[in-house]
Amino acid sequence: MNDLIRLEITRALRNRKFLFFSVIYPSALFLLIAGSADSTTKVGDTGLSLPTFFMVSMASFGALTAVLLGNSERIAKERESGWVRQLRLTPLPGRGYVLAKTAGAAVSSLPSIMIVFLVAAAVKDVRLDAWQWLALTGAIWVGSLVFAALGVAIGYLATGDAVRPITMIFYFGLSMLGGLWMPATTFPQWLQDIAKWLPTHAYAALGRSIELGDAPQAKDVAILAVSFVLFAGGAAWLYRKDTLKA
Repeated sequence: MNDLIRLEITRALRNRKFLFFSVIYPSALFLLIAGSADSTTKVGDTGLSLPTFFMVSMASFGALTAVLLGNSERIAKERESGWVRQLRLTPLPGRGYVLAKTAGAAVSSLPSIMIVFLVAAAVKDVRLDAWQWLALTGAIWVGSLVFAALGVAIGYLATGDAVRPITMIFYFGLSMLGGLWMPATTFPQWLQDIAKWLPTHAYAALGRSIELGDAPQAKDVAILAVSFVLFAGGAAWLYRKDTLKA
């Protein structure tokens, strides 16, 4: 299992084209959204300036892009090429497969988070305490594992032809409804009630709590923990199910 984890991390770092996309894309969106705003422009009743608010949103979105899109499509291609079948013939347990894919995706998500932070600090003069920068980086990075597990599940469930549209539905749906592109408070009340239970909403809420100097809400942590267990468990079950067919 350790060898597979090292292999997945190496492959993630070698995929320069995807790394470029996942790093530049969220940073460009941040500048597009927060480009004309200053530190006095507040977002609703959050107490955060617009650049600070969307810094967390776009860092979270960048990590989501790296782990979800990368995992799902790569796994679907590996299934078609026969690589996953070879793995199923080994004693590798389902949890080992999910862990390896999740670890590889996590490596590619860290640069996108850090670049958004650097752009926000250099261009929009976002200033936080040292502990807040470290806590934000850790929370968003660890939180991205939830969506890495979702990517594994989608990649193992969908065929090569269907994986991209299915992934895009989850990708855009979770991003928009979770409030990564716009504050969820701008939604109708019924949609806000749905959004607050989504893992992307809880994901961004972790970072915003840290920016305000508060501890993360227990509800947000619980939503992310339950989501990870469901996604990772589903991915491992799909792996074992195919193992029985091998």
